[in-house]
Amino acid sequence: MRHLTVRNLPEHIALALRTEKENRGHSLNQTVIDVLERGLGFDSKQRRSNGLARFSGGWSEDDLQEFHQATRRFEVIDEEFWR
Repeated sequence: MRHLTVRNLPEHIALALRTEKENRGHSLNQTVIDVLERGLGFDSKQRRSNGLARFSGGWSEDDLQEFHQATRRFEVIDEEFWR
């Protein structure tokens, strides 16, 4: 296992980590590991999200085929244009 030293930690981050440590009832070391795991997307209990999921939907197979049909012309290379 590796050791890591963080220098010049901003005071507001140090305070937030201490507060989080108290809320969790864990050691500061464990709190930092947990926060890093969650922030980097390694926490299996909580998926990392950019917040856009609520705007997305699913496509049916028909929707996908319609999209491919509508965008097919974008696949064609205009040889004259690239001369």
